[in-house]
Amino acid sequence: MFTITKDIYFCYGHRLMGHAGKCRHLHGHSVKAAITVASPELNDQGMVCDFADISAIAHHYIDAELDHNLLLHRDDPLVPALRQGGERFLLLDEHPTAECLAQMIYRHVAAQGLNVQSVALWETTSACATYSES
Repeated sequence: MFTITKDIYFCYGHRLMGHAGKCRHLHGHSVKAAITVASPELNDQGMVCDFADISAIAHHYIDAELDHNLLLHRDDPLVPALRQGGERFLLLDEHPTAECLAQMIYRHVAAQGLNVQSVALWETTSACATYSES
């Protein structure tokens, strides 16, 4: 099995309601999403796929939905104030954890036809969450 990994960098803000620590407060992250695509054989150009294809597919979604956006749980009490202030935000059915975001990116890239093996979301330089369906 061959694999390739493309790193995508973006920023977002969030908070984790009900969290016992500092993450219950609004804060932001500059993150790296490491998207790994697999293939049992190489294409006619000797590749799993072009890194640019992974980049284009991932950036299309990340730039539109996640980058420089405030990600909140659907029940967050800040929503009315954000709406009134005309702020950009995205409401999620799940808490906006690194695990949840890795899954969201994985599912988008897979839905575009790439054989995604995993997505690792590095929230800091020493902590990442990985999602795969294998």
